Amino acid sequence: MSDKSVAADIARPRVSYRSDMITAVLGGWFVVGLILDAWAHNNLADLETFFTPWHGVFYSGFVATAAWICWQVLRNMLAGRRGRAAVPVGYGLAVIGLPIFAVAAVGDGIWHTVLGIETSLNILFSPTHVVGVTSMALIVTAPLRSAWGDPATTAAPTVGRLLPAVLTTAFATTLVLLFVQYGNALVWGPYAIVGALSVDPGSGFGSGPSPIELVSSVAVTNVVLLVPLLLLARRWRVPPGTATVVYLVVAALCGAITAFSYPEMLLMIVLAGACVDGLLAWLRPGDGSRGRFVAFAALAPLVTWALFVAFAAGSVGRLPSVVEMWTGVPVTAALLGAIVGVLAAPHPLPSSVEVTAH
Repeated sequence: MSDKSVAADIARPRVSYRSDMITAVLGGWFVVGLILDAWAHNNLADLETFFTPWHGVFYSGFVATAAWICWQVLRNMLAGRRGRAAVPVGYGLAVIGLPIFAVAAVGDGIWHTVLGIETSLNILFSPTHVVGVTSMALIVTAPLRSAWGDPATTAAPTVGRLLPAVLTTAFATTLVLLFVQYGNALVWGPYAIVGALSVDPGSGFGSGPSPIELVSSVAVTNVVLLVPLLLLARRWRVPPGTATVVYLVVAALCGAITAFSYPEMLLMIVLAGACVDGLLAWLRPGDGSRGRFVAFAALAPLVTWALFVAFAAGSVGRLPSVVEMWTGVPVTAALLGAIVGVLAAPHPLPSSVEVTAH
């Protein structure tokens, strides 16, 4: 960042912790509306109208969030600020996202009127939905960017001080996982998981993913869960409690998609979050040590997916029959996490080397 841009950011106003928390709560309303809509599309047949109660929750959440963010800008304008100088630090992308979402929402209404309501995989690829969820991510993560750019936030904040940023990180993680739903390993029940890892899905275990589908979704879900925590660790010593919040919001999404049919697996997600918080407290990956950073990136997936296999096996009453599969899934996830950790770990800038002429 240039000195000029740093000076511009210093000149821009900052919102208070309370204002960031209100933005996070309103963003939660917005995201809950989308989760309710996901529940409806996954569990109610013959949706034939755009005008539904869950759309009402969803779009009212947008209106409330938009009104609050616009007020943050307007009151700075009333104080004499103009242009970019009226937009609080961290809220610029949210201001850009608001009109993009509004256009996507209108386009979605027209799309549904002309082409009908999507009820299968195509719902995740509708252009209006993809643009809408991308702009949602820009909007709801304003408190994260606000905290990120606040020099008053210490390098080792408490979870309470960082709560607006943590909540909005959880919301963004959920939005990503919702729109890669075809790669979400956390929506499968224990019988489907054990069946896939036994390479005999459907053989006394009901319908479920193939082995390739399951392990591919584990890889996708692993990265979606890990990257936000590594991002936070690039900026702060991530306080314990962060992973539990992220995993709890993810569990709510997975429960909505599956109509809460697999409570044991939802419990597994929350327990995994608590265990990952233990790793955060132990390893402190945000302290600047690349070794601890990469170790966390490897051990967090190992714990998460070991619990995934253990809970599925415990619910069914037996381990999957292919040893290489149920032992290899957590190990492979850990190695993938380590690779992501190596790529994401902070690298010190090389010191300048003085060359002496001879």
